[in-house]
Amino acid sequence: MCACTSTCPQVRGETLEPESAGTQRPCPDATAHTDKKRHVELKMDQALLLIHNELLRTNLTVYWNSERCYHCLFQVLVNVSQSRRAGEPSIAAVGVSAQHGSILQLKATEEEKEVCRLEYKFGEFGNYSLLVKHVQDGVDRIACDVVVNEDPVDSNLPVTVAFLIGLALVIAVCFLRFLLSLDDFNNWISKAINSRETDHLINSELGSPSRADALGGDSQLEAWGPAAAPQRLRCVDTFRGIALIIMVFVNYGGGKYWYFKHSSWNGLTVADLVFPWFVFIMGSSIFLSMTSTLQRGCSKFRLLGKIAWRSFLLISLGIVVVNPNYCLGPLSWDKLRIPGVLQRLGVTYFVVAVLELLFAKPVPGSGASERRCSSLRDILSSWPQWLFILLLESIWLGLTFFLPVPGCPTGYLGPGGIGDLGRYPNCTGGAAGYIDRLLLGEDHLYQHPSSAVLYHTEVAYDPEGILGTINSIVMAFLGVQAGRILLYYKDQTKAILLRFTAWSCFLGLISVALTKVSENEGSIPINKNLWSISYVTTLSSFAFFILLVLYPTVDVKGLWTGTPFFYPGMNSLLVYVGHEVFESYFPFQWKLGDDQSHREHLTQNIVATALWVLIAYILYKKKIFWKI
Repeated sequence: MCACTSTCPQVRGETLEPESAGTQRPCPDATAHTDKKRHVELKMDQALLLIHNELLRTNLTVYWNSERCYHCLFQVLVNVSQSRRAGEPSIAAVGVSAQHGSILQLKATEEEKEVCRLEYKFGEFGNYSLLVKHVQDGVDRIACDVVVNEDPVDSNLPVTVAFLIGLALVIAVCFLRFLLSLDDFNNWISKAINSRETDHLINSELGSPSRADALGGDSQLEAWGPAAAPQRLRCVDTFRGIALIIMVFVNYGGGKYWYFKHSSWNGLTVADLVFPWFVFIMGSSIFLSMTSTLQRGCSKFRLLGKIAWRSFLLISLGIVVVNPNYCLGPLSWDKLRIPGVLQRLGVTYFVVAVLELLFAKPVPGSGASERRCSSLRDILSSWPQWLFILLLESIWLGLTFFLPVPGCPTGYLGPGGIGDLGRYPNCTGGAAGYIDRLLLGEDHLYQHPSSAVLYHTEVAYDPEGILGTINSIVMAFLGVQAGRILLYYKDQTKAILLRFTAWSCFLGLISVALTKVSENEGSIPINKNLWSISYVTTLSSFAFFILLVLYPTVDVKGLWTGTPFFYPGMNSLLVYVGHEVFESYFPFQWKLGDDQSHREHLTQNIVATALWVLIAYILYKKKIFWKI
């Protein structure tokens, strides 16, 4: 995509990334061939800005900042020379970011005196002029006005179209199912029965059904109750599948839209939602699976071995197979990224599963509902686990806010770089970043953190680092609590929904208190890179709300079977590892006709994501599940 100018602009500088200030290119003298058109190449999420300087004897320096960059230093955008004579402005052309609102500051180059400042939201591939001139309206002043030369494109139109097509498909499928239910009710009943064909399988911690161990232990079996095959909760698999499919979509690029990418620092985007939800539902599955396995007579010692082995395999898969530092060349210990998504899942799973195994108790029967404090038995029965979780959270708070970090203020939660007016450029993540660099080494961390986009950070920072793992354990344990509610109040739909509502509201109120309903002004902002406690409480609040909707819809009323999310939810490990390994292979990726088109990227990413749903569906029908 390119934009044309009727006057050759004077521009110097270098090509920057789409989220950066702009794209600058050298040009011949502006007085020569002013009628010759010049093409300025624009990247995705950029607009062309022509800066007209009509001020005599005043060279201008234009500075740029994004409205999403909190307390950031202004970056030099372009220099514009003085006008040579009245009525003949000096012109400079530059590409500016169209993702968020821009803040432009114009200063006289020699005097460093601000001429004007303005905020404006540019549109993608739009053509704009910034007119800087003297205005006589009783008082001699300098005016800076933005004029639209060419309207921008609607970059969000492909998302709207894709959403409407998806909605139309959902409506069509629902209408078709309704017609089939009217014409052949018996067939509908048969389908409903067949949909439970894997109910005899035990819930797996990562979503893959696992077979029960044929072990002895009659005394333990009697203590835990009869080994009746539990009915599989489809809402759990559906929720897992929702999180997984969104994760696949955003990992594949999400159409290159900023809201499908991780937030640069504080705040939430769609991409920031999915990993915590996956951790949450893993916690729910840990409790459901462990309870079922113990009821079947498996000894705790045998189960501990399985937990340790599964954790080891997850960590190994993350380090050896799914390692983003492969992009730096062949994998070697010198550049091996130690933290990662599967690594964090492995550590979190091990801690939470062992914690639950150590204090495991039989699920109380229905008669227990009449006992004293029965309304809180799901909490009181696990008070040792809650004490451990509160201790862990105290450690996180203590290290985050009181650990001295060389060259950084104690308790720093910022991004470093140009944030905080550039005072702490190498303090990215405060204590979290310092601990990772100290214990793991900078070369073994993620080299391209999202903070580099807006805040121009230059130090390595890993969003799956050591300190944040503490709060992922807290997140998983809140998922355990959801699983405990589902089992302790089985067949008591009202009690389950009431507790899901209470937890959602309680955690939401904690988030409000910590963040002051603000992206940056709270005492502990929502931050995915830090896995801050407000991030955990906010996403857990959302998770309880989603279960509040899914449980009665999918499991109680049967209004929705969870299709199509249910199928990848049943084979989550295979889908996650597969989409990472085969990301660059056809048909998940192909050469695009226009690499700067949101529409083409979005089409490719939707097709790739849909293919993994189809693969999961085929494997489900063939009863193929990858478990570890």
